[in-house]
Amino acid sequence: MAHGHATPTAPGEIPKAQTKEIWFTFWILFFVTALEFVIAFTVINPEARTFRIAFFVGLTIVKAYFIVANFMHLRHEAKSLIWAVILPCTFIMWFIVAMLYEGDSVFVSRY
Repeated sequence: MAHGHATPTAPGEIPKAQTKEIWFTFWILFFVTALEFVIAFTVINPEARTFRIAFFVGLTIVKAYFIVANFMHLRHEAKSLIWAVILPCTFIMWFIVAMLYEGDSVFVSRY
C-alpha cells in the first residue's frame, strides 16, 4: 500500500549527486571556522570576554544548523519532524543554562 510518495528517480537508477550543495556547505563551515580562529587569536581585550563568548555561541549555532541540515539531511524532511528535533534541543539548552545560572547563584550566596 503506497501512500503516494513520489520517487525522484526510476527504480534502479542512481540519484544525481548533490556535490554542489555539499561543497557550498563545506565552504560556509570553512569560513565560519576561519572567522572563529581570527576572533579567538586577535581579540585579546579582557573586557570583550562576554562579546567573544556570545559570538562563538552564535557561530557554533550557525555551524550546527548547516551540519544538521545538510549532512544529516534534516533540511529535506517534513516540517513536523524538524520541529520535533528542534524544540526538545532548545528546551535542553535552556535547562542547562538555567541550571548553570542557578548553580552559580547558590555558590555565590554560600561563599
